[in-house]
Amino acid sequence: MSLPQTIRIREIREDTHSIRTFVLDGEVSGAEPGQFVMVWLPGIDEKPMSIAHPAPLTVTVASVGPFTMKLHEKKVGDVIGWRGPYGRGFSLREDVPALLLGGGCGVGPMRFLATYAAERSIPVTVAIGARTESELACVGDFEALGVNLILTTDDGSRGHMGYVTQAISMFAADHQKFAVYACGPEPMLVAIHKLCREQGIPGQLSLERYMKCGFGVCGQCSLNGFLVCQDGPVFDAEQLDGLRDFGKTRRTATGRRLPLRNG
Repeated sequence: MSLPQTIRIREIREDTHSIRTFVLDGEVSGAEPGQFVMVWLPGIDEKPMSIAHPAPLTVTVASVGPFTMKLHEKKVGDVIGWRGPYGRGFSLREDVPALLLGGGCGVGPMRFLATYAAERSIPVTVAIGARTESELACVGDFEALGVNLILTTDDGSRGHMGYVTQAISMFAADHQKFAVYACGPEPMLVAIHKLCREQGIPGQLSLERYMKCGFGVCGQCSLNGFLVCQDGPVFDAEQLDGLRDFGKTRRTATGRRLPLRNG
């Protein structure tokens, strides 16, 4: 357990109309790709955010509710709080090429993982998907890394027309062995899980659940016997086999189980 540290916002970048990247005036030591920090807005709430870069600490945030809307109202120089890092991150295999799949603000942890892989000379391809070109986030960050980049849009306005999950078949056409790493909306992760298990591809998926503490005390992030904050947020594909809530339900702040939103 750690208490929140206050930190100033150094830079804010508007990636899309609903996604912003916040660069904070500090760093998180010892962080691994896929881990998260708890971001605190005094007097409002505290929420988990995946680490997009550890030094300076950077988070990529979609405006999807009251907390993130308030965060998006912040300006450069404003002070927020954070604590962490928490959770189980990605275990990057160094013996096979890596295919990274990101959707929405799930591109944040993919940026951290792509940097980590490039530093270790692991062949890496990043596939980013969105509904349309204007919703593709952080493309410039991956272009600057020099990684192989696949872009997909539902409407074909940029890159390949279709879902980002189709990048697995595209990649498999040129690679006999590779590993998949993914973060994004859960319906996307369900499709990736299915493809990985059917085709025997090693896969690691980063899940999102409601969290209060971040370190395994409150139990709010329970997922069929797992605590997402400690056992995850990154899970091996085989760990998700047969979990009745994966892709189907979520829990509210009161612990009530509700159908998972697909939007």
